[in-house]
Order: sequence, then C-alpha cells, then structure tokens
Amino acid sequence: MKNPGIAAVLSFFFAGLGQIYNGEIAKGIAFIIAYFISALLMLVLIGFLTTPILWIWGMVDAYRSAERINASQSE
Repeated sequence: MKNPGIAAVLSFFFAGLGQIYNGEIAKGIAFIIAYFISALLMLVLIGFLTTPILWIWGMVDAYRSAERINASQSE
C-alpha cells in the first residue's frame, strides 16, 4: 500500500520523488527532467509560469497515482 500523503509531500519537496515512491520510476525521472528544464527557462521568464504548474501537477499526480495503486491492490 502506498500512502498518498507521503507521495504528495515527497513531490512537494522535489518534483518527481512522489512518482518514484509510487514505483513509477520513468514518470518520476520525466518529472525531474521537466522541472529542471522549467527552472532553466526562468532565465527567459517563461519558467516563472511553467515551474509552479509542474510543481503542483507533480504533487496532485503523485497523490492520485498512490490512490489508484491502492485501489487496484485492494481488488
């Protein structure tokens, strides 16, 4: 069983960690790479829009993925 709260908190501290905690390694690495690129884009201002979106999306996705994983294991 995966704890959705822990997954969300891990993604709060670093985008992609919640996905890795959930066992979605490729998705977690993709989030880390996208977040890094977005942070670099802050140099040309577009990153100030994309970085918070990716950060929030990562937390929500980690939480929902953990819930989905738990639901499929309880069946």
